[in-house]
Amino acid sequence: MIYTLTPNPAIDYNICCDGLQPNTVTRTRGAVYTPNGKGLNVSFTLDHYGVDTAILGFFAGFSGRYIVEGARELGVDVKPVWTEGITRVNVFLNAGPDTEYNMVNAGAAITAADEQAMFDLISGLEDLDCLVISGSLPPNASEGFRRGAIERVRAKGAQFVLDISSPQLAELLELEPLLIKPNDDELRDIFGIDVTAGDDASVADAMAELHARGAQNVLLTLGGAGAYFSNGEHLWFSNRTFDVEVRSTVCAGDSSLAAFLSIWFAKRDRVEDALRRSMATGVNVVECAGLGDFAHVEEYEKRIEVRQVK
Repeated sequence: MIYTLTPNPAIDYNICCDGLQPNTVTRTRGAVYTPNGKGLNVSFTLDHYGVDTAILGFFAGFSGRYIVEGARELGVDVKPVWTEGITRVNVFLNAGPDTEYNMVNAGAAITAADEQAMFDLISGLEDLDCLVISGSLPPNASEGFRRGAIERVRAKGAQFVLDISSPQLAELLELEPLLIKPNDDELRDIFGIDVTAGDDASVADAMAELHARGAQNVLLTLGGAGAYFSNGEHLWFSNRTFDVEVRSTVCAGDSSLAAFLSIWFAKRDRVEDALRRSMATGVNVVECAGLGDFAHVEEYEKRIEVRQVK
């Protein structure tokens, strides 16, 4: 079973309008409320591809209940730790072509007792094969929360995956994650490494440094410019061969990670198939402005190029 941990989940409120002006009423349309959070998106995508998964997270108030109930209605189990406060609501506004406003709130604070409840929950998971730890921490979370969760996972002989934007990613590599999924901005901001799609030599050097620090495998996403994957021995590059109408980039990275895991976690030799599904799923999300129905993934997979760099 692949569990996902979203310490700071949210309701995502997606709306559209024809431009945004100050000090005036803006009429919006297409309102969609979605139980969300990076780990939740991973679990929803894994479930779509038939992989057993369940969601862990801290939840609070009416919005927390909405997320837990919504996820369960979608067929994905949730094992919540309930806290005080109100789980955050994030607003994503598409104001026209290539214009997107993302308003992300801080979230409900947690306590040391809440953290211990999560540690106990993880320690009690009898079917844990892998824990995907994604996203930000809520207010008042301790500096050692992620490490504490990872230690519980390792104590059970399970694997863990990291998809976080925190500078803490650099120090957590010493715990040897099965996989990390930085993007190019995170690679620069956290590790001081600049890479460019197509510059295979610089990417190979970057991957070598990440492996030396402890990462077993690396999926490096570059937005619309493609993605690289390295297992420490070989390096692959994947990219789409067609134009995409960008409606929203929300969820694209999370769904790409999950789609990759849906093949690669069980069959490590199917890297190219995993990369094609990963990129096709991300493109589908961008064009559907959300996880949608995955309607075009199979078609897109046929139009994704994958080459082995080394």
